[in-house]
Amino acid sequence: MKGPVKAKKHLGQHFLTDSTVSERMAAALEIQADTRILEIGPGTAALTKFLFDSDLKLVEIDAESVEYLKTTYPLLRDKIIEGDFLKMDLSTVFGNQSFKLCGNFPYNISSQILFKTLENRELIPVCIGMFQKEVAMRIASGPKNKDYGILSVLIQAYYEVEYLFTVSEGSFNPPPKVKSGVLKLVRNRTEWEDVPFSELKKIVKIAFNQRRKTLRNALKGTVNEDLLQDLGFDKNRAEELSVANFLLLTRKWIESR
Repeated sequence: MKGPVKAKKHLGQHFLTDSTVSERMAAALEIQADTRILEIGPGTAALTKFLFDSDLKLVEIDAESVEYLKTTYPLLRDKIIEGDFLKMDLSTVFGNQSFKLCGNFPYNISSQILFKTLENRELIPVCIGMFQKEVAMRIASGPKNKDYGILSVLIQAYYEVEYLFTVSEGSFNPPPKVKSGVLKLVRNRTEWEDVPFSELKKIVKIAFNQRRKTLRNALKGTVNEDLLQDLGFDKNRAEELSVANFLLLTRKWIESR
């Protein structure tokens, strides 16, 4: 089946063709007339068609998709931002007002999209995204699990994560080689709001980059061993610490410097 837009490999494009998936993703956004939504990579408008009732903006890097959207859905003309989401100043999209983020995210930049979301978390209370299933499972995973890692901790520190459903390869054109998973992220407000994301990211990355080592060895030269002992984490491996443990460790590490 030839689509209206040619899928480009370098952009990681796999156009969603299953309208049931789009409907379920749109329903999870709980749209009302004043709901501000930014969709990343609308492509051929598979999801976009179900977002028309919202205050909608679209960011699309592919000129062919932009042309298709403007021609096929004239009402979208003023809502499309042609450009790279990763390079955008998100505070300008809705005049520094918060918005819900959504999209069938290109697999090759999905982690970068999440990091950009985290850096703009004050603007993004909700995100509904399609990911490679393996990545989605990792983000939703809890401690003491092989899938639990850097993304799990960093996302769950600021968002409640819900794995909504799995999407088969046949729901796309061209079909990807792997299954996909849809996640719902909802911003949480916790006692850890004062812990800087940049510092948490530093500790979590160092700890998981040597995940087989105990934290005493993995964090050597970064975190004082006495501090790890005081917290009772020195003999643990990274995957044994909860998100709250990592936030506590980061806060104490900052205080001790």
